[in-house]
Amino acid sequence: MEQLKQKTEIITVNNYLDKLPDDIYLPIENIRQIIKFLVPGVDEIVSGNILTYRYNGMLVGLGLDNNQCSFFLMSSTIIKDLEKDLEGFDTTNDIIRFTPEKPISNDLITRIVMARMAENELKRISKKKK
Repeated sequence: MEQLKQKTEIITVNNYLDKLPDDIYLPIENIRQIIKFLVPGVDEIVSGNILTYRYNGMLVGLGLDNNQCSFFLMSSTIIKDLEKDLEGFDTTNDIIRFTPEKPISNDLITRIVMARMAENELKRISKKKK
C-alpha cells in the first residue's frame, strides 16, 4: 500500500505578513517595529499561526482572529497590572484584542514589551541561581 505524504507548508514571517489584509497589516507592522526597536536581535518566527517573538523565552505574539488583531502577552500578570489602561479593549488572561480603528497606543505597547522582557529576565536569572 502506498503511503500518503502530507504536505506541510513552512510559513515564513514574510508569507504571514503578505497574507494579512491591508488594514490589519498596518497595526501589526507597527507593533513589530516597536518590538524590534526595543529588543534588538529578538527572534521572530511564525508558530501556531501567530507571529511569535522570543527573548529569553517566549516574549509576545501577534495574530489575527475574526478580523481582530490579537496581542498575546504570554503573561497573565501584565494584563492585571494594566487593567485601567486596557479599558475598552477585549482582553483575556493574556490576550489583548484590538482593531485597526482602535489600535493599542505605542506607549502601551512599549510598556508591555518592556514588562515582558523584565519578566523573562527575572525567570532566566532565577533559573541560573538554582
